[in-house]
Amino acid sequence: MAISLEVWGDYALFTRPEMKVERVSYDVMTPSAARGLIEAIFWHPGLRWVIDRIQVCAPIRFNNLRRNEVKSTIPARSARTVMERGAGKLYLCTADDIQQRAALLLRDVRYVIEAHFDITDKAAPGDNPGKFQDIAKRRIQRGQFYHQPCFGCREFPAQFRWCEEPPPCPEELKGTRDLGWMLYDMDYTDPEDIRPLFFRASLEDGVLRVPGRNSGEVLG
Repeated sequence: MAISLEVWGDYALFTRPEMKVERVSYDVMTPSAARGLIEAIFWHPGLRWVIDRIQVCAPIRFNNLRRNEVKSTIPARSARTVMERGAGKLYLCTADDIQQRAALLLRDVRYVIEAHFDITDKAAPGDNPGKFQDIAKRRIQRGQFYHQPCFGCREFPAQFRWCEEPPPCPEELKGTRDLGWMLYDMDYTDPEDIRPLFFRASLEDGVLRVPGRNSGEVLG
């Protein structure tokens, strides 16, 4: 069962994992970001969303932005110590830990996400594809969500609606464009050893076709 979702927003940041300090966005939304956006609208343990295509409906434009971020994290060991003792400081003081970092963002983005879902072994006896399809479409049409859908980071919210007819491809995106290796998703098969998956991405007339997980094009 498939859905077609049009999403848009002012800014987006789909961070390249090879950039360690200052964030740089991929040229296009990643399949994992698209999946996360759909799950913000409708998630259920009985289904698993699979992204089929991402159509880029606006010219690819970048923008530099400097943001205040905290430079530290709370170590798990410190958290456990506070929990065991029942006392201690379990917070970060932004006044002491703040620092500025540059980010290369996408601006004025618009996509059409085409996706389907597979039924998982956690589905209840009364669950079926038709039921899930109706719920997903109804939530999209009503603008409902569990938490605000976003483009990579929570400070970049995404607007959405059910897509009846995709917008035309921008002239500058016609033809083929190699996007290089792109993050496909995270492999959670082994919870103790979560690994990133990548695939060779390309745009064809503004459309990013996402290969299947077991197609041989997705590498760990």
